Amino acid sequence: MNGNGAILSMKGITKSFGPVQALDGVDFEVNSGEVVALVGDNGAGKSTLVKAISGIYSIDAGEFSFEGTPAKIHGPNDATSLGIATVYQDLALCDNLDVVANLFLGQETLVGGPGRLVRALDETNMEHRSHELLEQFSVTIPSVRSEVGTLSGGQRQQVAVARSLLGEPKVVMLDEPTAALGVVQTKQVLGLIKKLRERNLGIIVVSHNLANVFAVADRIFVLRLGRRAGVFTTSDTTEEQIVGSITGAEFGNDQEQKGSG
Repeated sequence: MNGNGAILSMKGITKSFGPVQALDGVDFEVNSGEVVALVGDNGAGKSTLVKAISGIYSIDAGEFSFEGTPAKIHGPNDATSLGIATVYQDLALCDNLDVVANLFLGQETLVGGPGRLVRALDETNMEHRSHELLEQFSVTIPSVRSEVGTLSGGQRQQVAVARSLLGEPKVVMLDEPTAALGVVQTKQVLGLIKKLRERNLGIIVVSHNLANVFAVADRIFVLRLGRRAGVFTTSDTTEEQIVGSITGAEFGNDQEQKGSG
């Protein structure tokens, strides 16, 4: 972690669904050049917090600030405009389209001149930009013209992450990025997360896999029953402590461990 300060900060975030209190006064932040893992049991509030940050859910109470300035997130467009990108677990890729088409889906580049009148796609420019983007992060795709349906799970995850970077976001959220991946594919995705951190982005990773969390996270944020149960510096804690915080085996409202990592 490079300590450049909180790029995204949330205070007192509250969200209910009828009688169910999904989030209860949650404080959360992520710094530039930092990976924060968001962990917790099923029903802890992880998905609700991610969807509040991404603008899918409107919060009932609380405050956002982005790069030190108060911000409002009323929908996904607000989050995107701020510089927040989200890669959900389902990836939302089109298997019958190639990598280039998936990267630029909904934000295609048009050729200039007369071709713009008929909305002709600038395939050459999009392919060139695809190569540049994938090479920056050492993405292991055999060809940008490969259909996404032919790629491995790890390669598909890499395409989804690369697509999120086209808008040059400052915060990237990854929802269970290594779920159902093999050892080699998981290593590829974890390597990509580290490269995102090297580019000074704020990274939020939602994961149930604590081994992967400890491999890439600078801090671990634990949610339990919609509340912040603890925030841990990865280098100064153990998996046993995290499990205790997740399950409530370690009593206390909020465990906070700070270190130099």
